[in-house]
Amino acid sequence: MTNKIIHQFVGVFFLSILFLACTPTLVTKTENTTTPVGFGNSQDTTNTATVKWKNFFTDPNLVALIDTALHNNQELNVTLQEIEIARNEVRARKGEYLPFVGIGASAGVDKHGRYTARGSSEATTEIMPGKETPEPLQNYMMGAYATWEVDIWNKLHNAKKSAVCRYLATVEGKNFVVTNLIAEIANSYFELLALDNQLDLVKQNIEIQSDALLIVRQQKQAARVTELAVRRFEAQVLNTRSLQFGIQQSITEMENHLNFLVGRYPQPIQRDSQNFNSLIPNTIQAGIPSQLLENRTDVKQAELQLVAAKLDVKVAKARFYPSLGISAGIGFEAFNPSYLIKSPQSLLYSLAGDLTAPLINRNAIKAAYYSANAMQIQAVYNYERILLNAYIEVANQLSMINNLGNTYDLKAQEVQALTQSITISNNLFRSARADYMEVLLTQRDALESRFELIETKKQQMNAMVNIYHALGGGWN
Repeated sequence: MTNKIIHQFVGVFFLSILFLACTPTLVTKTENTTTPVGFGNSQDTTNTATVKWKNFFTDPNLVALIDTALHNNQELNVTLQEIEIARNEVRARKGEYLPFVGIGASAGVDKHGRYTARGSSEATTEIMPGKETPEPLQNYMMGAYATWEVDIWNKLHNAKKSAVCRYLATVEGKNFVVTNLIAEIANSYFELLALDNQLDLVKQNIEIQSDALLIVRQQKQAARVTELAVRRFEAQVLNTRSLQFGIQQSITEMENHLNFLVGRYPQPIQRDSQNFNSLIPNTIQAGIPSQLLENRTDVKQAELQLVAAKLDVKVAKARFYPSLGISAGIGFEAFNPSYLIKSPQSLLYSLAGDLTAPLINRNAIKAAYYSANAMQIQAVYNYERILLNAYIEVANQLSMINNLGNTYDLKAQEVQALTQSITISNNLFRSARADYMEVLLTQRDALESRFELIETKKQQMNAMVNIYHALGGGWN
């Protein structure tokens, strides 16, 4: 009889498989991981992204800021908690394909009417010779139970693997936050140095223009110029002084922004701005584009999310197939506590297997299956988009580094020429061989060119930071 039941159970099981094996057909898409051979004509595999950030940035003040931010930054700490959430999700998924085991105990009292079927049977049943069933009837039970879904189609294992991939993706997401944080702090730090130098430049020009204003007033007293010249020089000095306060406000805001990134309330930022113009950007080795697959944390994060999405499709597909559950229990039950541990009279046990499969109205399962496939296709496009964006970012920054180098050389020559022209225009003005407007225009052009030279130096340092970030450096 037992063998017959088992054979029937197996027969029903395989018939269910044959009936339900037909799952909906999906339109799938495979990701394209092909990248160009190199950036330009270079195919050198030496890559700056492998350099640790403490070795890439040599300014001790900048290194101290980054190091503090990696401990205190709130956004980074929020991301660390997301990693913990993903780790717990893995633990939960792993528990689903392991047996669930529990223990329990109960106590109660039950009174049935004497003229009911159960009440009359209990009244005539002898528990012991000469004794009837106690009334009301107490009941005590204690035991252990277990349930287990047999993961025939790897549905639960694939769900756990998907959770693992998403956990690893959150780790890469944390690394991406780290690279962004380091790049933002470095860029803000160099911008702060540039603002300091612009403020010093404005103060120097205020002194130069104030001296020129004094000379013009003396010449007016000598009737060599008119009041118009004096007013124009005064306006120039006032305009330059107004620039000073605007730059000071920008310095305050940039210091506060850096303090926010570091995770602390406003305080002075330690820095050395004296040698800003003599800073030389680090030499960059871009490597080859295929290295972006390993070095860029956002690319690796998208890749792991894609793997998880593929596993989700397998999980959704497995829901079309039968699921097998096994449940078992063992314990003791008696109407009197003194009989509770007597065996075999009080012993109870059970063992059952459940085979269930969706048969009619599978719309919800189909919808989940289609949605999982659509998310997988979405993950493919997202992966390709991020990989393409990574290549373009590197290409743009490499071009910018080259162009900014040429721009800075020309700007330096322009500043030198205009600085000499200030002296020449002042000498000509004193000897009445040049108009005061020529002096004003020369001073204005010289100030603007120096501002632009400082701005170009800042852009050079930012480009150095951005290419390091674009190549995937900073998280290691």
